[in-house]
Amino acid sequence: MMTTEKLMVHIPAEYAGKRLDLALAELCPQYSRSRLQEWLRQGYVRRGGSQPKGADKVKGGETIELHVPRAPELPWRAQAIPLEVVYEDDDLLVINKPAGLVVHPGPGNREGTLLNALLHHVPALREIARAGIVHRLDKDTSGLLVVAKSEPTRLHLIEQLRARSLRREYLAVVNGVMISGGDIDAPIGRHPRQRTRMAVSIRGKSAVSRYRVKARYRAHTLVEVRLQSGRTHQIRVHLAHIGFPIVGDPLYGGRLRVPPDCSEDLRQALRTFRRQALHAVGLGLIHPTRREHMAWTAPVPDDMQQLIGVLQKDALPPTPSHKGRV
Repeated sequence: MMTTEKLMVHIPAEYAGKRLDLALAELCPQYSRSRLQEWLRQGYVRRGGSQPKGADKVKGGETIELHVPRAPELPWRAQAIPLEVVYEDDDLLVINKPAGLVVHPGPGNREGTLLNALLHHVPALREIARAGIVHRLDKDTSGLLVVAKSEPTRLHLIEQLRARSLRREYLAVVNGVMISGGDIDAPIGRHPRQRTRMAVSIRGKSAVSRYRVKARYRAHTLVEVRLQSGRTHQIRVHLAHIGFPIVGDPLYGGRLRVPPDCSEDLRQALRTFRRQALHAVGLGLIHPTRREHMAWTAPVPDDMQQLIGVLQKDALPPTPSHKGRV
């Protein structure tokens, strides 16, 4: 018999009248709607001792009992891969992930991932679902992520993600000059034709990103983005959706944009930047046992620093010529 992990999901009052499967998909963003619907059919979801259907309407205020099936973990190998540990205690650790490091093993990346490195650093993580990884960063996104060192801590952090109290801040260099910041409230789902991509879709899951301008250049902008939800490729999809794709993004970046008459340094920097210019610069959460707020920042990595530097230099007004003066 498959083992399960019990998760209690409180349905907010404002969800009254919403379909149960839709409510669960919004409140449990770590699971896909199709997976939740399958669990509903299999009897892994209980409400007041009975087995509800996905189409049932919620009343608001009730608690749903979700029994998450635990698939047997594959024997991932511990590997001595260097980690930049920003913080660590008995409950959790915070990692500054470099660009190029895959977070979790998968097809084509069975080894050499953050998970393999974590198992070497903390062997006990083998006993925790997903080795304690609570949220992910794309392979070529750098920056901060938190890892739970116990199952209660993992569930506590997942609850913070659901309640949007786990703060995640990003810096991105985008194509185009933004006038001002704002909110992007647009649902995200799998692209209907290209399955490796995500897209804004009315059939997708609710997704909100809040952004503000940090610096403007001649044809680019440095923006800070705060996630209000955590969908796959969310920032990359949202910024491309409003017409400001991230520099270097191979999936959503579009054509290269080079300012007219720019320096050769900037031209080369833009042409050779081979990843999305996206960095998870800030992380904040309520510590699961101390119950106090903690926050960390990670410096912008060298490749993005160099890109920002040449963009700043290019944006400076030309030096006045003194030729011909006496």
